[in-house]
Amino acid sequence: MVALTTMTSKGQLTIPKEVRDALKLEPGMRFYVTVRDGQVVAVPKNKKLSDLAGALGKPPSGEALSVEQMNDAVMDAAADEDRRVSGYQRETRG
Repeated sequence: MVALTTMTSKGQLTIPKEVRDALKLEPGMRFYVTVRDGQVVAVPKNKKLSDLAGALGKPPSGEALSVEQMNDAVMDAAADEDRRVSGYQRETRG
């Protein structure tokens, strides 16, 4: 899904309705925003990481990750998915 939006003079973006609907975004939701490979990546903060503690059991390596390492992994995965989707859309257009 590709949607176009415009940044206001205050640096605000409106997330188009079709994107909000697809991701079930609601007013007041918070987002993690970062820059990855020159792109803005916004990931909804749907749950606290502490809410998910232990949900998957012990890591296979036995090594625990810090919150910062987990956040980086989530952002990397979101950026990878965005690149994958963007590449697919370029292929289908051309």
